Parts: sequence; structure tokens; C-alpha cells
Amino acid sequence: MASSLFLLFQSDTLPKSSPLAAGFLLGFTLVWLVITLLLVASVWKVFVKAGQPGWAAIIPIYNLFVLVKIAGKPAWWFILLLIPVVNLLVFIALAERFGKGAGFGIGLGLLSPIFFPILGFGDSQYH
Repeated sequence: MASSLFLLFQSDTLPKSSPLAAGFLLGFTLVWLVITLLLVASVWKVFVKAGQPGWAAIIPIYNLFVLVKIAGKPAWWFILLLIPVVNLLVFIALAERFGKGAGFGIGLGLLSPIFFPILGFGDSQYH
């Protein structure tokens, strides 16, 4: 049994990393970084359109309080953002403040990297 464990941990039996795997990881990281930067810029623009400071978009937890404020809801609705599916109510209220419908609000909640740029960089106005 000891000899089989020895064979298991020999360096020849362990898989080697390939340049293909490293390239995939690098590509995945770059795509993730671009999507993240686009989302941050979009939320920043939404905050500025609503008359809030843009920098609030990059402060964790605080940005959720500002989002609830922009949606026109009381501060305790922050708790609703932490509950899956129920958080869509906040996004629907946010969409309505920008003159969009409930479907757009659901899109904000489920497909944020697509719908926040539409809201932030589009021609919709905050009411």
C-alpha cells in the first residue's frame, strides 16, 4: 500500500499545466475585468443621473442604500436587496423612476451587465 501512495505522489503522475490553460485563464480574467469595469461605469452614470454622487457606486453596502434611495423607497428596503427574488421589487421601482417598465426592472436584477449600461448610457431621464 505504501508503494501505491508513493506512485500517486510522484511528479511524473501529476498533471502538468499547459499554455492553453494559462491562456484560457488570462482570457477569462480579461473578459471578467471588462464586464466589471463596464458595470461600475454604468452604475456610476445611473447614480449621477439621479443626482447622487457617482463615487457612491464603488463603496460596498453604501451603494445599496443609495440605490434604494434612488428607487424612491425607504432605507429599510435595503434588506429586500439581500433576499433573492424579492430584490426584484427594488429593481422594478428603480426602472420606474427612469420611465421604464417592470420587465426592464427584472432585467436590471437578472441581467445587470446588459441593462445597467442601457440605463446609464441611454437617454432615459430620472423622474
